[in-house]
Amino acid sequence: MSESPPLPDTPVTPPASAAAEVLPARSDGATKPLTATGDGSGTTWGSLRPLLLRLHFYAGVVIGPFLLVAAVTGLAYTATPQIESILYEHELKVTPRGSAEPLAEQVAAAERAVPDGTLLSVTKGAGPSDSTRVAFSKDGLAEGYTLTAFVDPYDHEVLGTLETFGQWLPARAWLDDLHRNLHLGEFGRNYSELAASWLWVEVLGGLALWAGTPRNRRRLRRLAVPGGGAKGRRRTMSWHGAVGLWASIGLLGLSATGLTWSAHAGAGIGEVQDALGGSTPAVSTALPAVGSGKEDAGRTDVGIDAAVASAQDAGLRGVLVVTPPAEAGTVYVVKENTRSWPVRQDSVAVAPATGEVTQALRFDDFPVLAKLTRWGIDAHMGLLFGLVNQILLALLATGLIAMILWGYRMWWLRRPTRSEGFALGRAPARGAWRRIPGRVLAPAVVLAAVVGYYLPLFGLPLLVFLVVDVTVGVVRRRGTGAAA
Repeated sequence: MSESPPLPDTPVTPPASAAAEVLPARSDGATKPLTATGDGSGTTWGSLRPLLLRLHFYAGVVIGPFLLVAAVTGLAYTATPQIESILYEHELKVTPRGSAEPLAEQVAAAERAVPDGTLLSVTKGAGPSDSTRVAFSKDGLAEGYTLTAFVDPYDHEVLGTLETFGQWLPARAWLDDLHRNLHLGEFGRNYSELAASWLWVEVLGGLALWAGTPRNRRRLRRLAVPGGGAKGRRRTMSWHGAVGLWASIGLLGLSATGLTWSAHAGAGIGEVQDALGGSTPAVSTALPAVGSGKEDAGRTDVGIDAAVASAQDAGLRGVLVVTPPAEAGTVYVVKENTRSWPVRQDSVAVAPATGEVTQALRFDDFPVLAKLTRWGIDAHMGLLFGLVNQILLALLATGLIAMILWGYRMWWLRRPTRSEGFALGRAPARGAWRRIPGRVLAPAVVLAAVVGYYLPLFGLPLLVFLVVDVTVGVVRRRGTGAAA
């Protein structure tokens, strides 16, 4: 939702959903073409702007609720580190005293507490006051969930067990599930992907509309300060535009990173990333060949403590996640799990018979695309820069919520005031695409088709919008002709 050419002293055009300014309606219910001067009429931009206005308006109206839900749930998610530290302090923290017991004894205590579980991984805390996490697979758990026992490393007492999703504790897992799919499973993931697929469209469209207005280009002060003298709808639009401009880079980043692990677009993005050689590498879990065969897998296992010692000798530090050999012929995999800056994601493979490091993978050697993906996802989740990252995410979420509400308010304020009954503001003029030069329209259609292929929850809603819009236009024209 956005504005047509502003009146004198009109504040900036907003870069996210907002109500659109239109000219008087024709007899068929559509609006007259934009002919006002000062908007670039007669140029390529002048022909594109009305179509962009209409798309921006309808995308804001229809996609706004999905963006609003994503913003509200994302805002709640930003506080999960603090929530976890309060709710699970008993399981997470211990009082340092003397030397820690061997990891093998801590794992044995956890196995006694979860006798029907299958050991998956052991996470050694980075600090002396961190408990040790021992994760098990177990029948009856939801897909992706494990049962984690928390062990005091100083006396191997089991502090408790919790159902965890990866490394997320129950509260964070619940909020993460709410943000990703509203607790509706795979079907619910469409909501968040729809929001991520259209957020960048709304932001870029709003920026283009703002930059394409000569008045706004001349008044760069609007980048920082909303119009103080404006009132009513103009003041709302001014705030909407200023906040949108400040938030645009962050919102584009959230859209891009959110799409990387979406259900449909994520698969396509992964294919492109693989094709460009940017997939995230991993150490091999298989024992390397020695001479004519594998290393003797029947020897005595050196144990988890020796495997961790070898990993530390290889330079691994911080939070270490150890995956024991799953079967004969496989290795210990020890991986750093520090996702704050600087990121530490080095990993090594350790032969169980000898404790020798058979392979090492350094984060510094990751492909650039893999690094960008790691940093982007961690920033999206508020992990990369700690509390500063959380505050920035909270500000972005709050700003997006405000812009959506301002957009709907502007739409409401533009409603006809003299008509009887309930009425909303009219949409920008239909048929703007007819005034776009072929040299511009053809590549735009091709680009939209390519993007829609890789982002299906952008392409399908866009196609539905076009079909409905054309159908409504045809029906109204026929109705007008019949009445005449």
